[in-house]
Amino acid sequence: MKYLLGIDQSTSGTKALIFDEAGIIVGRSDLPHEQKISQQGWVSHDPMEIYRNTVQAVKNLVAEAQVQPSSLVGVGISNQRETALVWDRETGLPVADAVVWQCARGAEICARLKAHGDLVKKVTGLPLSPYFSAAKIAWILENIPNLNKQSLCAGTMDSWLVYQLTGGKSFMTDYSNASRTQMFDLHTLTWSEKVCGLFGILPFMLAQVCDSNGYYGETDFEGFLPSPIPIHGVMGDSHGALFGQGCLEPGMAKATYGTGSSIMMNIGGEPIKSRHGLATSLAWGIDGQVTYVLEGNINYTGAVIKWLVEDVQLIHASKESGVLAAQANPEDATYLVPAFTGLGAPHWNSEAKAVLYGMTRSTGKAEIVKAAEESIAYQITDVVEAMNQESGYPITELRVDGGPTRDAYLMQFQSDMLCAPVVVPAQEELSGIGAAYMAGIALGLYPREILQGIERTYFIPKMDEEYRQKRYAGWQEAIRCALH
Repeated sequence: MKYLLGIDQSTSGTKALIFDEAGIIVGRSDLPHEQKISQQGWVSHDPMEIYRNTVQAVKNLVAEAQVQPSSLVGVGISNQRETALVWDRETGLPVADAVVWQCARGAEICARLKAHGDLVKKVTGLPLSPYFSAAKIAWILENIPNLNKQSLCAGTMDSWLVYQLTGGKSFMTDYSNASRTQMFDLHTLTWSEKVCGLFGILPFMLAQVCDSNGYYGETDFEGFLPSPIPIHGVMGDSHGALFGQGCLEPGMAKATYGTGSSIMMNIGGEPIKSRHGLATSLAWGIDGQVTYVLEGNINYTGAVIKWLVEDVQLIHASKESGVLAAQANPEDATYLVPAFTGLGAPHWNSEAKAVLYGMTRSTGKAEIVKAAEESIAYQITDVVEAMNQESGYPITELRVDGGPTRDAYLMQFQSDMLCAPVVVPAQEELSGIGAAYMAGIALGLYPREILQGIERTYFIPKMDEEYRQKRYAGWQEAIRCALH
């Protein structure tokens, strides 16, 4: 029996997965890493801890799954996106902790470059923001003393892991990760010297950009395996989920429900310039052919339920929210707009304020919980509506993943608001599955059709159309209140 490794390096930890020849997960092992949060609210990760955890998670998994190390034939890697770091090319040691995607310490750098925002958006498809990697790398270069740019590597977490796992022999990244750095030209498919120059970054410092299913070198996990195995699938986590969901044709879309949400639509082989607050990125590159996506990012989806549990304490656990929402008065017209840190796509208004809108004297705990649940679906519907307008591809179904997809009330309401089926896969590890399946297909271990073999549950729209329009109009009114 041959086995494939998948590594999902996420914000909170590193997960190792083992897949058999049928693509079934036969084991997993997780190791968390420290979340370093400074007094200024800056968020950092120790790159060496993440690398050590990656190697250890694989060792733990092989032991727990009782798999012979010699039976492993390849590895795919998915990673937290936008998180960035700088390391010495010779020693392989980081010059500072990685700056995490959540960290906005590069805001001042972006403010300095505000006049160049249109150029950055035109070249990279991304709005000028400290959210992306460029400002994070620039911050490290400006604030760590005595750096010699000629001897440095700068990149995202995938290029760091590939560099370390191959003993410094391979410094590579894939199209999906490169397109989220805010330095990659979506049209020439090269690092933009002009945009890199704005941030004070030399293209020489950045990784070679390759197909996501390309060959990234070999690793034996520091001598743990009897012989090295190839790294063949590398993708940002959200892109891995898109691939794992089988969204391979233009117009197919997925939504990942996490703390926030990434809604992503395959738009095919040509980029679309967004006019409605969406980002344009690369989904992946496969065998020399790139695919583009439209993406909308929302700050508060699963975090809304966490707010109900930890801050206002209306429920004791997240699993209670759907049950209580189903018990609420269905005619109650209360809306929660969770703009706790402004609104993300498609509104992109950092000054927006959170509001509870439309309460009456009969509004109680269940109705407020219902409003919180429904706010998740409304926000995703806003992004999907923008994607429909931008792409010309009306979404015929939305494939979804993440913990909140276990909430049947939320999934049914999402389907009702979209007027389209919502499709939940039986497996939850879509990012790791996507990267591993891409590696397995590249190695000839899996047929491409394996992506269509995932068991799924369908939620079908049931709401009356006139009532749906009334509910959605109420949400839009609540949004206007939050914006003004």
